[in-house]
Amino acid sequence: MTEARCPDDGRAEGARCTPGTPCWVSLMAHDLAATQEFYAALFGWTYEPGPQQLGPYVRAMLDGCEVAGIGQLPADRHLPIAWTPYLASDDAGEAAEMVRHCGGTVGVGPLDAGEAGRMAIASDPAGAVFGIWQASSHLGTAVAGVPGTPTWNELLTRETEEVAKFYQTLFGYTEKAATRPGLDYLTLRLDDVPVASVRGVGQELPGDRGAHWMTYFEAADVDASAERVVELGGHVISPAQDGRYGRIATVADPEGAVFTLIRSEHPRASG
Repeated sequence: MTEARCPDDGRAEGARCTPGTPCWVSLMAHDLAATQEFYAALFGWTYEPGPQQLGPYVRAMLDGCEVAGIGQLPADRHLPIAWTPYLASDDAGEAAEMVRHCGGTVGVGPLDAGEAGRMAIASDPAGAVFGIWQASSHLGTAVAGVPGTPTWNELLTRETEEVAKFYQTLFGYTEKAATRPGLDYLTLRLDDVPVASVRGVGQELPGDRGAHWMTYFEAADVDASAERVVELGGHVISPAQDGRYGRIATVADPEGAVFTLIRSEHPRASG
């Protein structure tokens, strides 16, 4: 595996990400130990514990840099197992109030995660779940550009216009629409830098999932990684194919958490 490197994202050392930047991804699973084993075998992750204020929880690491989080759902919580992106905020409480004001829902928090920071879990008016992260000691994902790292987040929803207004009001994004006729696709930008995307898929939106955020993880070989997912007990949802920004495959882990593998042609997708 290529040695992981901490990203040069333009922020000063020890500074938070610009509000609205996807800064972390986290997964809540029923079997924490088995889930750790799956992603360790797939991506080469090792783990560090905490913050314990979130219950049983670990931080996935690549070469000593933090990549993502995995926690354990309480036995009595029967929630969909899904990767959730966290969007940076300077004030999680204020952001949560804005979510409510704009027609979204706050399901968890805001609450303190020890010295790491302050968080909330919310959903947009279409029902897609996302996190809000006010960093303290934990600034977010510290690795970029190598296999096993989250490289992009895309919102899949029925149509982009109304839900994009929600995120624009919440975080001040500017938008760049796709120029191809018939494609309902927007890139969300901060300081003219693409940070996430919104894709309207109409009736193709999965009825069992509804609107949701999709996390893309970099892979050295998408075809081989998709085969490895199956070997480890997961399954392939969309086989490997060449996409607009690289070769991709959509897969699910053994508990059903869906994510996309990508061999990027460029470090980041853009609209």
